Amino acid sequence: MLKSEKETLNKELNDKFSRAKAVIVAEFKKLDVENVNKLRRKLREGKVEWKVLKNTIARRAARGTSVEKVSDDFVGPIAVAISYDDVVAPAKILADFTKDLQTITIKSGVVQGAKIDAKGVQALAKMPGLNELRGQILGMINQPASKLVRTIKEPGAALARVLQAKADQK
Repeated sequence: MLKSEKETLNKELNDKFSRAKAVIVAEFKKLDVENVNKLRRKLREGKVEWKVLKNTIARRAARGTSVEKVSDDFVGPIAVAISYDDVVAPAKILADFTKDLQTITIKSGVVQGAKIDAKGVQALAKMPGLNELRGQILGMINQPASKLVRTIKEPGAALARVLQAKADQK
């Protein structure tokens, strides 16, 4: 790789690292093409970027960003999952994908500037994602209104049932 190409790649990675809300570092060994394509597809669906990196370039790009906290884990064949929106998505996808594979090992991560270890990534994967949280909040907001509508509707419905029962007796 030419020096100018390395500098360009370094600037691009530094920009990505500084914009990222979550970065998960994973080590991979002997990963076949079929599994890589499956993983990339799942990550793409979750709006997560997957980058296989050279360690020295990754360390240089991490300087001055929150990802610098995990730059010690850039050893061996590594890749990073970068998310700009949902902090739970990369952890969930990687934890789900690696549960049956021994070829990918989650090393650590940075979530909104805080370093987490592999156990922290697993714990993060068990949390509800952004869309799930939105759904739960929407449900909580709608719940009082639904109860109010049922409460208001019930006396009229009870009267209608009584009248229907009386009509059915005749």
